[in-house]
Amino acid sequence: MSDLKFFEVFLAFLFGASLGSFSNVVIYRLPEQLSLLGRSHCMKCKATVPWRYNIPLFGYFLLNGKCFNCHEKFSIRYPLVEFIMAACFALIVYFYDVTWLSFEYLILVWGLITASFIDLDHMILPDEITLGGLAIGLVGALLNPEREFLDAFLGVLFGGGVLWLVAYVYFVFTGREGLGGGDIKLLAWLGSLLGWRSIPFIILASSVFGSVVGILLSRKNSDGLKTMIPFGPFLAFGALLYMFGLKSVGLWYVDLFFPALSQ
Repeated sequence: MSDLKFFEVFLAFLFGASLGSFSNVVIYRLPEQLSLLGRSHCMKCKATVPWRYNIPLFGYFLLNGKCFNCHEKFSIRYPLVEFIMAACFALIVYFYDVTWLSFEYLILVWGLITASFIDLDHMILPDEITLGGLAIGLVGALLNPEREFLDAFLGVLFGGGVLWLVAYVYFVFTGREGLGGGDIKLLAWLGSLLGWRSIPFIILASSVFGSVVGILLSRKNSDGLKTMIPFGPFLAFGALLYMFGLKSVGLWYVDLFFPALSQ
């Protein structure tokens, strides 16, 4: 790696950590319909966190994981979200350099990570993120010479349509909702940016990992196999795998099982 490339990756890491800090704000406030503006504060005593303790990644450890005022414990998830965001931003620049496409991928990753943690907390994927991302994905396809609008449009139809069909069939046979509308919108967004050829791999990867986690959780839950788990984080994980090294596997999968569509 050249010195310039290392510098770009390092800056991306720092930028990702900063946006990860903002992501923590969105994860908590958006579902509660609170303003995203204003300084961070302790949820218990409402004391505003001083700026020196708001440094991404380091602030949590400077405070020893506690409020400086009332000593209420903070969740370790705060620095975890910041680190995941920082690492993903660095990987994007490492794999895709500094391009218009990488800028679009940065937006995607921020939305995926933020929406995933909201889904884990509330079992919802906010329209502000999924539909907003979908609109950005389609506009980006019009502006970015590295992408084709037709591929993005087909990605929306294929991604959203496949999950809608799966959800409909599951409801017909079980009488219960297996997938929410947020999952459908999320996969449509992924299709708008990653293209329709990414959809089979994302669905396969997310289904495999989701099934494994679901089975493990069902063994510890009284509801058994009826245990509800959010699917959004698994779709996001499948998309990240596709972006960070397994795109060739995804294209091979399409060529192998859908040869007529890959022509």
